[in-house]
Amino acid sequence: MQVDFYHLTATPLERALPSIAQRVVAGGGRLLVVSDDATQRSAIDRLLWTYAPDSFLPHAQAGEGDEGDQPVLISGMPDPANTARNIALIDGRWRDEALAFERAFHFFDGDRIAEAREAWKSLAARDDVERNYWKQDDNGRWSKAA
Repeated sequence: MQVDFYHLTATPLERALPSIAQRVVAGGGRLLVVSDDATQRSAIDRLLWTYAPDSFLPHAQAGEGDEGDQPVLISGMPDPANTARNIALIDGRWRDEALAFERAFHFFDGDRIAEAREAWKSLAARDDVERNYWKQDDNGRWSKAA
């Protein structure tokens, strides 16, 4: 399984997440987006309808029905009701339940860097986990740092 750590410095989550979600869905996959924060989940729900004028990313929030049909499902729990094999942890909090997926995207900012470091270190001992650390340069371009 692969875990990609995304340290948000120049680009906010609202720009980074739609790009990842588009790539997952375009590749035939499904994505579960997880946050403990109901306000953040609602904001992401609105964002995925409006982030680009010429695109549409089908999605829903868990509990609204038809979860199993959704390519992107937004939830407070790491339960893939949409049979997703990809998970995006957007509230900066690592969850070991993400290890049940094929790929995890762990987004965090400067406020959560200590927690991200702890997760990075704890995953180092696992032979079944490939870790990648992505950071941004001053222009907002992502580069693999580890």
